[in-house]
Amino acid sequence: MDRRTKYRHLLWWIICLDLLTVIWLGYRYLDRKIPDELYVTESQEQQVKNVLDYPLLSFDDAITVSGDGSYLLSSRILGVIPFKDVKVIPADSTTVLVSGSTVGIYMETDGVLVIDTGEIISEEGRAEEPAEKIIEPGDYIVAFNDEIIETKKDLVEDLEKLKQDTVELQVIRKGKKIPLSLSPVKDIKGEYKLGIWVRDNTQGIGTLTFVDQNGNYGALGHGISDVDTGELLHIDDGDLYQAQIVGIQKGSSGSPGELSGLIHYEAEKIIGSIEKNCEQGIYGKLSELPEELGLRKMEVAYKQELEIGPASILCCVDGTVREFDAEITRIDMNHEDTNKSFVIQVTDPELLELTGGIVQGMSGSPVIQNGKFVGAVTHVFIQDSTGGYGIFAENMLENI
Repeated sequence: MDRRTKYRHLLWWIICLDLLTVIWLGYRYLDRKIPDELYVTESQEQQVKNVLDYPLLSFDDAITVSGDGSYLLSSRILGVIPFKDVKVIPADSTTVLVSGSTVGIYMETDGVLVIDTGEIISEEGRAEEPAEKIIEPGDYIVAFNDEIIETKKDLVEDLEKLKQDTVELQVIRKGKKIPLSLSPVKDIKGEYKLGIWVRDNTQGIGTLTFVDQNGNYGALGHGISDVDTGELLHIDDGDLYQAQIVGIQKGSSGSPGELSGLIHYEAEKIIGSIEKNCEQGIYGKLSELPEELGLRKMEVAYKQELEIGPASILCCVDGTVREFDAEITRIDMNHEDTNKSFVIQVTDPELLELTGGIVQGMSGSPVIQNGKFVGAVTHVFIQDSTGGYGIFAENMLENI
């Protein structure tokens, strides 16, 4: 094969790869823009048509799938290649109380979370690591020799009472309970050690997003993960507290900034319980509705109602919930991460001056457009603190 023929073959391979890349990117684009599900009120049929109106894409006749009026729309690319089924679900207009107030968060883990394993200097002066390749970071210890473990204190007390050279643990790993056996090491003080770093609670501040008519709330818009393992925390119990902002670290390129809050962990400061920690935020029930929450009654918008253009953010950066100008710049109807469904940019000069845009602690700040509650701020862009991601309001409401 001469050089010219080899070059021609290489050129064809490059063209084919480019074509496959274009097809794949086009497929991914359509997949993100065409939702798997749509909640629709009686007045929004035209909005459905607008959302699904894309070149090269056609839809078959609707197929009824349930007695509640839900139906499927099957789509095809170029009228031939099957693409996806869109489920359209009848829905009523929903009204909630939106907030934007800063709240304090305290959560206890379901068992004791293992952060990492480490070495122990034994009685003989040797470095040993008894938990190596047995216990993994992210495991939750829930039992020690058949004794239930709820806190670090439980674990320490059981170790102090230990009489044998081996222990049987029950841990939760990636949602499954598994048994483990290991041999603790006596340290230079003669005390048994497992060689693990653990945590049994977490605390911080965030933003309350909304409260429904039954007192159920949603906050943050994203789950709380452990800072060391990066895993979503499995919680056993938690409380929501009143909190106040005491300082602002302004965000900039490469540094997202944060709100500093003061939380009084006292019984009389508890305003609700935390019952769920998931990818779409934290959820529970409020026991009281203090005036500081700044609640406003507002209709919920479904995702097809969002538009590229002006919007606003409700947040508390100086002790009072206020509304600041922003703009929605991108909408992904079907993003694989539901808490990154749209992009929002802060445009309000005052908020930009105060915080530099979006900062840590503002997660959960309600996003308002055309007088409706459309979603909440969830993430800040590290390289551009003026912008970040948001979650659709309907995805948060699904969790209560």
